[in-house]
Amino acid sequence: MGRQIELRPYQQEAKEAVFQEWGKVKRTLLVLPTGTGKTVIFAKIAEECVRQGSRVLILAHRGELLEQAADKVAKSTGLNCAVEKAGSTCMGSWFRITVGSVQSMQREKRLEQFPGDYFDTIIVDEAHHCISDGYQKVLGHFPQSRVLGVTATPDRGDMRNLGGYFESLAYEYTLPKAIREGYLSPIKALTIPLKLDLAGVGMQAGDFKSKEIATALDPYLYQVADEMAKYCSDRKTVVFLPLVKTSQKFKDILTERGFRAAEVNGESKERTEILGAFDKGKYNVLCNSMLLTEGWDCPSVDCIVVLRPTKVRSLYSQMVGRGTRLYPGKEDLLLLDFLWHTDRHELCHPANLICDNEEVAKKMTLNLEEAAGFPVDLEEAENKASEDVVAQREEALAKQLDEMKRRKGKLVDPLQFEMSIQSEDLSGYVPSFGYQMAPASDKQLQALEKFGINPNTIDNAGKAELLLNRLIKRQKEGLARPRQIKQLESRGFRHVGNWTFEQADKMIARIAALGWKRIPPGVVPQEYVPE
Repeated sequence: MGRQIELRPYQQEAKEAVFQEWGKVKRTLLVLPTGTGKTVIFAKIAEECVRQGSRVLILAHRGELLEQAADKVAKSTGLNCAVEKAGSTCMGSWFRITVGSVQSMQREKRLEQFPGDYFDTIIVDEAHHCISDGYQKVLGHFPQSRVLGVTATPDRGDMRNLGGYFESLAYEYTLPKAIREGYLSPIKALTIPLKLDLAGVGMQAGDFKSKEIATALDPYLYQVADEMAKYCSDRKTVVFLPLVKTSQKFKDILTERGFRAAEVNGESKERTEILGAFDKGKYNVLCNSMLLTEGWDCPSVDCIVVLRPTKVRSLYSQMVGRGTRLYPGKEDLLLLDFLWHTDRHELCHPANLICDNEEVAKKMTLNLEEAAGFPVDLEEAENKASEDVVAQREEALAKQLDEMKRRKGKLVDPLQFEMSIQSEDLSGYVPSFGYQMAPASDKQLQALEKFGINPNTIDNAGKAELLLNRLIKRQKEGLARPRQIKQLESRGFRHVGNWTFEQADKMIARIAALGWKRIPPGVVPQEYVPE
C-alpha cells in the first residue's frame, strides 16, 4: 500500500513528531509555512493511520482545499478518498480516508448518520479556522478521535486561541529555516515611502473594515501604480486589495501604465482560464480581493503587493505565501510594503513573517522604513535588528548591573541571565497552551533556585520549563553557570554567557586569590576574551 515518495528531512521529522505527540495527547498541532508541503505530510500521516487500521477524516472549509487534499493523498500514497460534501457521502465506502467539507459535515441531519466513534483520526487543514462553531460542532461529535491541526505560521493571538483547543505543538518549521535550507525563495522587502492614512478606518471581527480601507486607499491608487512601474515591471506580481471594485479599478489603472493586468474574484466566470493565462505569462499582474489567499499555487510569482493592510499575521502570511515557492530562474520574492499610517493599531509588516520577538520586529520595521526605496533581504534585516536590540539590551543591562551591585543577594535575576546569554526565545517567550500558562510548580521553582536563578519573577510553567531546559543544556555543554556570569559581569567582564565553566572558574579563582578586591594585573575586563 502507498507509494514511496521521499519525504524531505523536516517533513519526516514532522510526521514522526505527530505520532509521538499522539502517544501523549489527543489533539496536537503542526505549523509549517506556505509552500513547504504540509499537504504531503498530512497525506503520509493519513496513510500511516490507515496502515494502523484507523479511519481518517480530512476536514477543510473550501472545495479547492478538499480537492487538493484528495489529489495529494492519491499521488503520494496511492490511496483514494471518499468525499463527504453536498450529494456525496462516505457511508458504506471501501475507502478508509474521507475528505469532508465542514459546511456539509456540521449539518445536523448529516452528522447524526455517523456514530461518535466512526473516525479514529481527524486532520484539520488550515487549522486556524477550527475554533469556529462549525468546526467545533463536528469535532465535538467525535470525542474519541485523535486530532491533528495543520496551519501556516499563526500569529500569537491565533496561537493563544488554538492553545485553548489543541493540547500541544508537535512540530514547527519556520520560514527563515525553510529559506536557509533552500526549500523556499529568499524574500526582499521594499518599503515604499508613500504614506497612506488609515487613522479613520474602523475595526470589525479583529481586523480593519474592508470597505473603509478601500475608501482610504482609493486616492492613492495612481501613485501606487507609479511605484509599481519602478519596481515590478519585469516581475510576475500578485496584488491583494480590499474590495472587488477596488481590484477591478486598480487593474484598469495598471493596464493604462503598460502592465498586462488581469483581475479575478469570486464571481469571475472565466476564473480558471484567467489563472491559467497568468500562469503561462499572458498577464504579468493579477489583482484580486483576498480570493487567492489559500489553496492557489503559481510558483513563478516573484512579487507580492499587499494593498489590504491587516493585523492578522496568519492572513498576512497567506498573502505573502503566494510568492514564496521556488521556481527555475527565480532569485527572490520582492515584497512591497507601504507606509500605512495608523495611530491605534499594530499592523503586520514583513518583519512579522520571520520575527518571533516583538521587540526585534519593531526594530526591524523601523530599520526597513529608514531604508525606504531599497530592497533589503529579510534574513539580513532580522539579523541586523537582533544585533541592534541586543546592543540596546546590553546598555540597559549595564545600568541594571550598576543597580544590582548595590543590592545583596546571591541569586541571579532571570532577565539578567537571558540578556547575558542573548537568548531571544527566552526573553520573547509567550505561553500558548493551557499547561504553559499555569503557575510554575514548586519542583520547577526549587530546581531554578538550585541553578542559582531567582524564581520570584517566573510567572508561568512554560517559561520555567524553557529556562530549566536551557540551564540543563548549558550545563551539559560545559558553559558558564548563572552565578559565575553574574559574578564576572558585575566586575565589568563582557559576554561571559559565551564562556565555558572552566574559563569562568579560572578567572573567579584569580580574583579570589587577590582577596576579591581587584582584577588580576594585565586584565582589562571590558576587552578580555578568555583563551
